[in-house]
Amino acid sequence: MLSVNELALEIFENLAEFAEEFNAAYHELGNGARIVDCGVSTRGGYAAGRAFTEICMGGLGEVDFSMGEIGGIPLPFIEVNTDFPSVACLGSQKAGWTVKVGNYFAMGSGPARALSLKPKHTYEVIGYEDDFDSAVIALESDHLPNGEVMEKIANECHVDVGSVCAVVAPTASIVGSIQVSGRCVETAIYKLNELGFDTTKITAAIGSAPVPPVKKDATQAMGTTNDATIYHGRIMLTMRAPEIKDYLDRLPSNKSKGYGKPFYEIFKEANFDFYQIDTSLFSPAEVVINELDEGVVYRVGAVNPEVTLKSFGLL
Repeated sequence: MLSVNELALEIFENLAEFAEEFNAAYHELGNGARIVDCGVSTRGGYAAGRAFTEICMGGLGEVDFSMGEIGGIPLPFIEVNTDFPSVACLGSQKAGWTVKVGNYFAMGSGPARALSLKPKHTYEVIGYEDDFDSAVIALESDHLPNGEVMEKIANECHVDVGSVCAVVAPTASIVGSIQVSGRCVETAIYKLNELGFDTTKITAAIGSAPVPPVKKDATQAMGTTNDATIYHGRIMLTMRAPEIKDYLDRLPSNKSKGYGKPFYEIFKEANFDFYQIDTSLFSPAEVVINELDEGVVYRVGAVNPEVTLKSFGLL
């Protein structure tokens, strides 16, 4: 079976060796744990953003960039594809691990989750878990982890702390903008999983979303990066699952009662309490599905340029 940690480790090693060329910084802690700073105290950039996103996907996804436009305004777009959608997206990329040690907090994603099995139910559903002697984790945080944090990750992953590698970037950074928009495909896979669909029947996936301008603080950045997918994420899924037609009406973001405003406004109205937000909003704007058994194509949802530009501060 493919090891997402083994594949991601190759990308990490390249990032660490050529950190300067990636506008990143490599650190080795006293306990042997290794970290690449992709935006906490460094500039980062598109190359680092690509590596960060591909690490998040456990080396089972490819990332490209292009210039596009929304409402006549030129903007960068990220395009992500994978031939292992459930493992790459749910088994690795999903931000399913809250890393909290003392005052340190980060949202953890990436292949280390497949060793710690966080959350365990996800891995039971997709029928996957990793078995490798190194753990690679992606941390979305304004701060670099210390040795104690890396020790906790090592213990959860059942590996030596010297075999733990982390890439770190704040939400409000260019790498942060890239890697969250790079979750556009994952958002579709995640939504279908939440609806009870068997995502292992999805055989290939590709998607794109705009890379939003970097905002001043993490909360505003969280808003724009989510809006990139909610209002302008466009996904195509290939699968063998005739039953997908029963899930179409609930798949796109415009089916959520919270749809229609920038996410930051919705979050503010909810007193910044995630539990008051309709989780069905976390979906891509538009999805095309090619179902192979019946040879049919479905299309649901639509992009919303107006809300996207408003969120980005361009309207």
